[in-house]
Amino acid sequence: MHERHHLIWLTEAGWQRQLAQAVDARQRETMAHWQDSRWPLVVRRADSDAAADEICAGIALPPDAQGNKPRIAVRVKAAEVAAARAPFPLRDIVATRLPQLPPGWPSAMADLQEQMARAGITLAVFGSLAWQAVTGQTYLRSTSDIDLLFQPTDRAQLEQGVRLLAYHAMFLPLDGEIVFPGGAAVSWKEWRQVAVLGGNADGRVLVKGPAAVLLERVGALAASLPAEGEGRCAA
Repeated sequence: MHERHHLIWLTEAGWQRQLAQAVDARQRETMAHWQDSRWPLVVRRADSDAAADEICAGIALPPDAQGNKPRIAVRVKAAEVAAARAPFPLRDIVATRLPQLPPGWPSAMADLQEQMARAGITLAVFGSLAWQAVTGQTYLRSTSDIDLLFQPTDRAQLEQGVRLLAYHAMFLPLDGEIVFPGGAAVSWKEWRQVAVLGGNADGRVLVKGPAAVLLERVGALAASLPAEGEGRCAA
């Protein structure tokens, strides 16, 4: 199954079908450049009318002079996917030492990665930072966020991870999602506001699922995780 934020590479037939469906010459030129560069698409939430064998994906382009972020939404047949992978882990992005990062980011990102690794937590990257790492083009600005995916293995790791994210958000513009079992994704900032600072198990947060957006109780989401240690694999 191809989950939200996963990267997919198309077959030649897949690209040819997308090029034939381009809405105008500019989009066709962009997609041809994407194909020639062997860059991936990113999986997005499924459209309500998407067929069972369709994967909803897209391309995000670097921001223009006005700060707009053009995007191209497509639907891909499952048979047109040549390769796929989960989002790149933060440790890979830190090790790559990307050029043109805003001042202060590299050292602060390294500190974040070190503390998360010490806690046994793996963060993944999506959004502008991921696109810049994949394409080498300039997506990031001084006002950009760092979008992270945090998939806790148990409730204790959930608490520790949110605590670390809140601490490092004092030094980095951190954003992103906690991903619960089944692909239910919640803004970690909203989770912290409702579940941690609010302390209300009946409080509700906005959940982005594979095909829909809904409100869910934080208590139910937390209960979907095992108790401390039960969900962790041996090292």
